[in-house]
Amino acid sequence: MTNAPVNPQKLRKGLSRIWHAAGYSLAGLRAGWHETAFRQEAVASIVLFPVAFWLGQSWLEIAFLIACLVLVMVVELLNTAVESAIDRVGPEWHDLSKRAKDIGSAAVLLCLLLCSGVWLTALFQRLTT
Repeated sequence: MTNAPVNPQKLRKGLSRIWHAAGYSLAGLRAGWHETAFRQEAVASIVLFPVAFWLGQSWLEIAFLIACLVLVMVVELLNTAVESAIDRVGPEWHDLSKRAKDIGSAAVLLCLLLCSGVWLTALFQRLTT
């Protein structure tokens, strides 16, 4: 029996590890781009990013508006990862698989509600002051 790690990334050190990790992250973004929901959220973020500079009245508000956009995409990627892992186990219906996917979807919904609330509040404040 060998104790060799299955993942060669675990053996890398320093800049080599960072370089390869960045490559894996970019591959994850490319994979996420194939998901319709992520693509929609990314396009919306690209459109809203410059709007944040008009809407925010301080650097902190601008950062918070942008952070909300990024958070939506992060949660969507995590939801996609959960769904992919569940689908890898098997395509057959299972109550726990459904539960895991529903919870991931609920996380995206809560994040979208938070982001919408923050942006609408900032818009209201900008238009009324």
